[in-house]
Amino acid sequence: MVLYRPVGTKELELIKESGYTKFPPRLPDQPIFYPVLNERYATEIASQWNVKYNEDHKGYVTKFEVEDDYCKQYKVQVVGSSYHQEFWVPAEDLEIFNQHITGKIQVISEFGVEE
Repeated sequence: MVLYRPVGTKELELIKESGYTKFPPRLPDQPIFYPVLNERYATEIASQWNVKYNEDHKGYVTKFEVEDDYCKQYKVQVVGSSYHQEFWVPAEDLEIFNQHITGKIQVISEFGVEE
């Protein structure tokens, strides 16, 4: 299954350190990892939320694949409009989730504040 993840620069640096093979552990105040099911939603978060609230005012959209059978355990959560679809992966399950990523995590979009 193709999934997307909007990230900021700090998270992207950690993804790079892994060789683009895994997402970093969640911070203590982040109990859930939220991969999203469509590029439109990921772009909305990266271009609006990440650019506005990240220290360097940059946001990125990553694209990656996870084994279909593994994804079946997660219910699709709709958190706004019908296209605001995401999985809720408990932070303690993220390392196992990472093991089911096939191929590399790709950066497909970058957003920033115009200077």
